[in-house]
Amino acid sequence: MAGASAPQSPVASAEAADSPAQLVRQARLAVAAALDSISFSLLGDTDALAVLAEVEQLGRRVDAARVSTATDVADRSRNILGHDSLAWKQGARNDVDLITRLTRVSARETNRRVRLGRNVSQRRAGAGMLPPYYPAVAGGLTRGDLGVDAAEAIVTTLDKVSPSVAPDDVLTAERALVAAATGAITEETQGLPGEGFAFSADLIRGMAVQWQARLDPDGTAPNEDVAEPRSTVGFGVLRDGLYPLRGAVTAELRGIMNGIFDTYLSAHAAPAFPTEEEQARMDSGAFIPGAEAAALGDDRNGGEKRADILRGIFEAASRDPGTPSMGGAAPTVMVHVNAVDLADGHGVGWIDGVEAPISMRTVNRLICAGGYRKIAFGEHGEVLHLGVRQRFFNRAQRRAIAARDGGCIIPGCPVSAAWAEVHHVIPWLQHGPTNIDNGVLLCWLHHHSIETSGWLIRMVRGKPEVMAPVCYDSARVWVPAQQHRATAKAK
Repeated sequence: MAGASAPQSPVASAEAADSPAQLVRQARLAVAAALDSISFSLLGDTDALAVLAEVEQLGRRVDAARVSTATDVADRSRNILGHDSLAWKQGARNDVDLITRLTRVSARETNRRVRLGRNVSQRRAGAGMLPPYYPAVAGGLTRGDLGVDAAEAIVTTLDKVSPSVAPDDVLTAERALVAAATGAITEETQGLPGEGFAFSADLIRGMAVQWQARLDPDGTAPNEDVAEPRSTVGFGVLRDGLYPLRGAVTAELRGIMNGIFDTYLSAHAAPAFPTEEEQARMDSGAFIPGAEAAALGDDRNGGEKRADILRGIFEAASRDPGTPSMGGAAPTVMVHVNAVDLADGHGVGWIDGVEAPISMRTVNRLICAGGYRKIAFGEHGEVLHLGVRQRFFNRAQRRAIAARDGGCIIPGCPVSAAWAEVHHVIPWLQHGPTNIDNGVLLCWLHHHSIETSGWLIRMVRGKPEVMAPVCYDSARVWVPAQQHRATAKAK
């Protein structure tokens, strides 16, 4: 009908002219009019950047209000309130049903807002109110300085450690992260790199993980065999001529992959480490590099085996002389760990370019296989001394050990020398020497699990002997390790 006005919702029609909803509506219309008057594509560069910043600032204030209002309605709609529940009064099933009907957002987005809001809103305690769990995040959101995505990254990460960490330590981490996200200068950020700069939500997420590891290293990168994560890789259904790659990798494996990818991309070259015979067998499906798993003690599923195959390929490529170098050096996984943490066996390590930490157990295994360098820092963080590589089997030693062992020394394991790592029989932490008589070849699987699998290794007159776990040898006797086929005597 001509001249008819647009219908209003029952909620809107009941509002008074000076109600909070009307005030917000007036602000919304004013903002809409301002935005409608701007032709964004016609702005100059300076104005375009300024408008972008102002619109984002406005959006952060609106997002904070969205979180607060959704949380308030959700609290009024709790099932425990029975017929006094706001959801019940409005004929909705629950709080999510009511909010999604009114706002038309998804249930996932509703839960996201309410979950964050309950961490950054005041809490009822009888007749009084308690401060929010994360007051610094709440303040940043309210002022419009902190975005919802950064707030979520901070709250979600710190929530994982808050039950086992002192509240004051969590508050310190929270304040430092909020300062990094907003550019504020506080006592927690004084003297830190980037002080006074506001970082993106992606960087805040990585910083939050670092705080998590600092506050609770055992919970972030557990050393327990059961809790330690395992990589897995698989393939999806063929689509448009391609099989999608699916899975997840540990921080250590991602560091290995990053090093190889970066090296080849910088060299603009393609890897060429398989021989012609191996490539032909691979193309025919008769040979899958590293597909043969250790027959004994192998509890990996298919995805974990594929991940280990990929690991072997990349590690073999990193050792291959034909692999391009970057900055004059072969691709190397750089792991950083504090010397005190290393001595105590407590804490975590960090791989360059990877946000997630690695366990101290992984750090020790990588040092065993690749050595380490001591770095001394001054009081202002300057490097005072870079030591030479230590506890590292050099190429000549590796060739000699490979000639003796031929591959992984665990009986039944078919992994060749090119895919194996050198292991200290007497651990270097126990002052084991880095020489041929104290080194043996182990595949990644057996090297990774040697402390927990039940296999024991000793050296007798320069040759390794092994003792199998009780499940394979109830007598637990020492036997010669698997040896190179060229030196094995015919029966």
